[in-house]
Amino acid sequence: MATYAGLYGLLALGLNLIWGMGGMINLGLVGFFALGAYVSALAALKLGAPMILGLCLAAIAAAAAGWLMALTTARLRGDYLAIITLGFSEVVRLVASNEIWLTRGTDGISGIPGPWRGRLTPEQFNLVYLALVVAALAVVVAMLELLRRSPYGRVLRAIRDDEQVAEVAGKPVRAFKVEAFALSAAVLGLAGGLYAHYTSFIAPDAFVPLVTIYVVLALTAGGTGNNWGAVLGACLVVFFLESTRFATAWLPGLQPVQVAAVREFIIGASLILVLRFRPAGLLPERLPRMPMSLTSTPSPESR
Repeated sequence: MATYAGLYGLLALGLNLIWGMGGMINLGLVGFFALGAYVSALAALKLGAPMILGLCLAAIAAAAAGWLMALTTARLRGDYLAIITLGFSEVVRLVASNEIWLTRGTDGISGIPGPWRGRLTPEQFNLVYLALVVAALAVVVAMLELLRRSPYGRVLRAIRDDEQVAEVAGKPVRAFKVEAFALSAAVLGLAGGLYAHYTSFIAPDAFVPLVTIYVVLALTAGGTGNNWGAVLGACLVVFFLESTRFATAWLPGLQPVQVAAVREFIIGASLILVLRFRPAGLLPERLPRMPMSLTSTPSPESR
């Protein structure tokens, strides 16, 4: 559960960069997630690449796909951008389902190597992989926090709040959008690579749009625009997903399909309650303070 919470945390951080800071809606998260998973898995199995190289290739491939998509959709906003990104995720899933020569289709890819898999007990492997995911999560959070507090992050927030004002101020809005989209996709691809090496099996059915919905809920409940809120929201969503497995066992006489529906209802109702009492999320965004040299009023002599 903790490992999956870390993976969801990476997905929420990637979404927070593009949506929480840049104001661009991306409903194709699971597409970049799947792309990273397949690239890392194929690099390990077809090329014999070590896991660290596979993860780097996953991030690079996802970043390249995000760069191309942002370059072609830079002028789209709101619902139009959301529809395009959602279509991209479905294209990735359909390609993975039909290109059997590469992805083995719906049979999936199995035997993906993990660190010391087979030489460790399952419990030891889970602990080792949890440490790896936490380390990756910590590095990504640190990098995004530095970006958020930097002038680059201030420009992204300016674009989010009013794109035209940022453009009038002389900022290359389109370039910032493309770069932010590519960086966000790289984080999503890294999460996909980590997922593939952890489960040792991936198939198109694992990359359904419901994953995107869970990540959007995680970021919304945790606090849009806040990196720590994204991580907290991911932990909250995973907690609801797993704890409801036991809660539905208390309801006798239900069919498996009904139990699944009750789980979704409990998850949705719990998150609605969170947002009802914390509309801005559990950890609302707090803008970093400007340096004193930028906020101080110049003296009459300096004028």
